[in-house]
Amino acid sequence: MRKKYFLFLRDVLVYTFTAFGGPQAHLAILLREFVEKRGYITEGELMELNALSQVLPGPSSTQTLVGIAWKVGGLRLAIITFLIWIFPSATIMCMAAISYKMFADRSKFTEILRFVQPIAIGIVAYATYTFAHKFLKTRISTMLAIGSLIVTLILQNAYAFPLLIMLGGIISSALETPPQESELRIKLFSNVNPNKVTYFIGILLFFAALGAIVNQTSPFSLPIRLFENFYRNGILIFGGGQVLVPLMYTEFVEVKHYLTNSEFLSGYALQQALPGPTFSFTSFLGGISMGNRGGRIMGPVIGSLVAVIGVNLPGLILILFIVPFWNDLKKITRIKNSLSGINAVAVGFMATALILLIRPFALNWMAYLIMVVTFLLLYFTKIKTPVIIIIGVLLGSIF
Repeated sequence: MRKKYFLFLRDVLVYTFTAFGGPQAHLAILLREFVEKRGYITEGELMELNALSQVLPGPSSTQTLVGIAWKVGGLRLAIITFLIWIFPSATIMCMAAISYKMFADRSKFTEILRFVQPIAIGIVAYATYTFAHKFLKTRISTMLAIGSLIVTLILQNAYAFPLLIMLGGIISSALETPPQESELRIKLFSNVNPNKVTYFIGILLFFAALGAIVNQTSPFSLPIRLFENFYRNGILIFGGGQVLVPLMYTEFVEVKHYLTNSEFLSGYALQQALPGPTFSFTSFLGGISMGNRGGRIMGPVIGSLVAVIGVNLPGLILILFIVPFWNDLKKITRIKNSLSGINAVAVGFMATALILLIRPFALNWMAYLIMVVTFLLLYFTKIKTPVIIIIGVLLGSIF
């Protein structure tokens, strides 16, 4: 392997342990370290990769980094980069799942986390506000967000998500594409390789169908069902880790009861204190889900592995498959315009999750106060999320 590749992987390792703060902060670090300092790619290429990761389902930060690696050294370097990026935080979350199952029954452990859980909800509230402020710019997007909120609150069914995401994309694409676009459609499609577009759509349908078949033929095998659940969500999640929370909470806590509200919030809070991809949260979810059904160590390890592979695989496949012909695909205006509707629906999902997460507070005024203070700290100050989480842990340990 060339010296340049080893240098790149070293920088990826450093980035993995310093990338706090979610996709926006990750992009700023990539711009500083990988563009301005090292010159692996240009600023324009980075912005384009980031835009592509927003159009595709899956983990946006992971897809952007993998796309950079592909441009630097091809498929082999991209896969190695992916493994370096996800392994540390996913391993920590797996260990946290094992520890949680071993110590959760001890009152002191629960006491320490009692401030952390409302802090986690405050973080979700801030993410919801940020997404709403960024994406609800028109009456159409606002109505789509409200509609998805109402539908998901009423149905609370995992299969409502793909239908609403598809519907939101179709509506925004139809209403926001200028009339003259229809006249230019033939010209636009003449510039796009139809085989590549077919592969793009077909690969999603193939793996979604494969997950459904495996799920139906193995109804009693939890690891297989978990893989199908996480893989399906990996196909559906547009917008990165912020959208991950409402989808996972509704399906795994409210619908399937794989884990409790307290377990979910504890894992989410821990993930917020770690560097690396937000999607590593799934390692904790899979570990707890398997641990709740037997096996103190091997169960959580298998669950974490299944979850991390399942949720990341669609996004990894797509970014490696799409990057080579993104210049063709981005010419289709209707594909770009569908993103606003998808994001609007995602805001509704996030609002639904926030309401469901707050519900167990009941009359606990302290929990509401901590949630509001967390939101205000994130909104009005530059205090980072990991610092707030650590403060919550310290308060739980002292008081």
